[in-house]
Amino acid sequence: MRKLFAEFFGTYWLVFGGCGSALFAAGFLELGIGFAGVSLAFGLTVLTMAYAVGHISGGHFNPAVSFGLWASGRFSTKDLLPYIIAQCLGGIVAAGTLILVLSGKEGFAIDNTKAGAFATNGYGAFSPDGYSMSAAFTAEFVLTMFFLIVILGATDKAANGKFAGVAIGLALTLIHLISIPITNTSVNPARSTSQAIFAQGESLSQLWLFWVAPIAGALVGGFVYKILLDKKDTL
Repeated sequence: MRKLFAEFFGTYWLVFGGCGSALFAAGFLELGIGFAGVSLAFGLTVLTMAYAVGHISGGHFNPAVSFGLWASGRFSTKDLLPYIIAQCLGGIVAAGTLILVLSGKEGFAIDNTKAGAFATNGYGAFSPDGYSMSAAFTAEFVLTMFFLIVILGATDKAANGKFAGVAIGLALTLIHLISIPITNTSVNPARSTSQAIFAQGESLSQLWLFWVAPIAGALVGGFVYKILLDKKDTL
């Protein structure tokens, strides 16, 4: 149960910190933090929680990561569904907290006819820069695949584990720097679900892509690391 609570709190922090930075600070007049600030915020949420609770649950905070670790042989099948449920609940509760805070500002309403409303992910007309469904799928697939390769390499027994959280957090920062204009960056089905549930509309109908592409990319990343990169005993 401790592991599930760790995943809940870790995913809560990722959504509240990452999406919160986009909602509160990114567009704040001339002082807004912009794409770079939001990217760093997402990276920092993972970095901080990796050290805070990673030793308890492994620090997944993302259904795609859980699937990728399973594909690599580092995570058990029986724990997959409980982890994913805990991650999704953490994200949804965080999104609810964001709504609560935003409701304290006069005139707040989610305009789900616009790309990126309530920090949602999307493609086509709901991509921040108008990228197609195929482009969005490709970006989410490739970025999640490499995210898993970084995670698996940084946490390998042969690596310096003390810096794993830094490498993983910076990898997520880089991923956001690349893909915010494409999809508003998911690589995390729980993060996408938490925002889409509250935004509704097209964001909810496009949510399938932000489950399928990250999980597919994570599975490939996990298998690639296991088959091609994992250290094997040599003569």
